Amino acid sequence: MSSRIFAISFDAQQPERLAIFWSGLLGLERADDTYDGVTLLSGNAADYRLGFRPSQARKISQNRLHFDLTSTSVEDQREIVARALDLGAQHADVGQGQEATHVVLADPEGNEFCVLEPGNTFLADCGSIGALACDGSQAVGYFWSEALDWPLVWDQDEETAVQSPDGGTKITWGGPPLMPDPGKDLHFDLVPNGDQHAEVERLISLGAKRLDAAHGGDGEDGAVLLADPDGNEFRVLTRR
Repeated sequence: MSSRIFAISFDAQQPERLAIFWSGLLGLERADDTYDGVTLLSGNAADYRLGFRPSQARKISQNRLHFDLTSTSVEDQREIVARALDLGAQHADVGQGQEATHVVLADPEGNEFCVLEPGNTFLADCGSIGALACDGSQAVGYFWSEALDWPLVWDQDEETAVQSPDGGTKITWGGPPLMPDPGKDLHFDLVPNGDQHAEVERLISLGAKRLDAAHGGDGEDGAVLLADPDGNEFRVLTRR
């Protein structure tokens, strides 16, 4: 048994506004899903959605998870950056330095993302969302490889990466040290390929921790709230 990623979801104080930004930036269509927020079809071979769930959480530090967007040329990179700024993004400083060839931006709610320079061979053929880059341990990379049944495509010097067998966006973890919890961030919404209860127990056996209601546990929609071995919250939805 395994789970699939239904959505990579943003904590959003204004879900509709944030969905409009990402839809305009990436040219994504809105999905017609039963979901406690807004979803966009990623159009990616990894077959997930972008989710925007209402949250009152406030951002207090750099996100642990962010998207790396690919470009096909220097001109294309500039056009992506210009489009993002027109839609309400701002330049962000995460210590990249003046010599960096990628551009770091933040969306209208402060979520960082990168627009990469052309010629990134590691993300070739991954699509416009080349990677979900995560701050995380080697152990959490192994956990998600098992959880999703996605093979490791990188495992070196405590850095790991996984990718769907169908291709598309890679999920990468940069190794220690782990950044502090940023408050609002991106999270995984999973759908089990079988029984939800059995899948939750399997994920716990792999190292996940179940979060009780006092910490925002199971929701009215039947979702079960867990944390991965690095403490990142994620949800296991009912099968759909």
